[in-house]
Amino acid sequence: MAADLPKRSKILIVTPDTIGTRMAGPAIRAWEIARVLSDVGQVRLASTIGATGTHPDFDIVFAAHDALRPHAAWADVIITQGHILRSHPWLKDLDTILVADIYDPLHLEQLEQGKDLPEADRYAVAVDSVEVMNDQMERADFMLCASEKQRDFWLGQLAGLARINPATYDQDPTLRSLLDVAPFGIAGTPPVQTSHGIRGVVDGIGMDDKIILWGGGIYNWFDPLSLIEAVVRIAERHDNVRLFFLGVKHPNPDVPQMEMERRARELATDLNLINRSVFFNETWVPYEQRANFLLDADVGVSTHFPHIETQFSFRTRLLDYLWASLPIVSTDGDIFADLIRQYDLGATVPAEDVDALVEALEAVLFDETALAKRRERVQALAETMTWSKTLLPLVAFCTNPRKAADREYGVISQRNQILADVRKRLAGVETSSSWRVTAPLRWAGRTIAGLRKR
Repeated sequence: MAADLPKRSKILIVTPDTIGTRMAGPAIRAWEIARVLSDVGQVRLASTIGATGTHPDFDIVFAAHDALRPHAAWADVIITQGHILRSHPWLKDLDTILVADIYDPLHLEQLEQGKDLPEADRYAVAVDSVEVMNDQMERADFMLCASEKQRDFWLGQLAGLARINPATYDQDPTLRSLLDVAPFGIAGTPPVQTSHGIRGVVDGIGMDDKIILWGGGIYNWFDPLSLIEAVVRIAERHDNVRLFFLGVKHPNPDVPQMEMERRARELATDLNLINRSVFFNETWVPYEQRANFLLDADVGVSTHFPHIETQFSFRTRLLDYLWASLPIVSTDGDIFADLIRQYDLGATVPAEDVDALVEALEAVLFDETALAKRRERVQALAETMTWSKTLLPLVAFCTNPRKAADREYGVISQRNQILADVRKRLAGVETSSSWRVTAPLRWAGRTIAGLRKR
């Protein structure tokens, strides 16, 4: 175990997602990072939402709000995701080495996800999401992203934040020591089915049916509608085709039902497909049981709209398809579409093209010879994308953690210098005797103003 070896880094991994038997992408990634890093350090995995279970190689804790402070004080290295620095801003003031896992460009997701909000709220959330990313990128000693294309995107944002400066450049002109690629990975052992998850278990799906698997949640940037319409037409010629949506209710209680999920259910209901050709799994599949569902499928599918989010995304559900050696049918426009074409793993189709989707799904599902060959190619690619390989840059950093060169040198952007000066002046004013003497007057003024508004 990691704790048996002396003089190794104490590593705290903090996720704003639920850790337990049922986990979504961020929690799965945090879990696998903890597992891999336990070979090189003493590891604690903390969730600020909820955490259950144990692991022999690392500790798991639930640490909301100030309960996170003692764990942060323990750590030599802190790895964060998502909104953690925004919800726990005191982490930025620690001298501890900080790693930002920015594999998910959430400010691009928010442009679509926030469409259901009132206009003022949508703009506020969108701008705040940008600052959530800026908080991490301005403070981090090291950052991880999901692809080379995504890395180019993040380098532009780093340049705008003055993190590309003489100190970081002189330390490493490639800037890999500041920002490197560590995609979502795959388990190092092949999946084993202990029981059927879909075939002969779900009412309406038989042992010999052809199963199209949607391997995750239904979010607003996805396009399940074109897929459902395609299944309608395929079912007219093949009455044994079934579309199964694997995860509907998100395990994180803070994630609301998406508008696109509602529209998908509504369309399937209007077309009289519910529990006939289209099935919604109402729970989230436990992480350790996902192989039982994946190995029941014939093809994995991912359909989405031509958004900017698509261009820089890294669809984590497709990694499970690779793990289970499933051929893939996907909308064009993202990193995985390039892999599907390059290695002939299935088929890619234009966005919102139902005709192309019908043709692609039928070709993949009903050509048994091509299906078997594609499974072999998917399996071969999967062997190159295990967690132990994708996380090598993070392992290397945590084996020899160090502050970013510009943090050591004291480089700060003009934007941050202005904010620091304002905070300093405010702190000086608030500690002055005149500020303390006039405090009752200010309180009275605010109270009267509030009464007037009422």
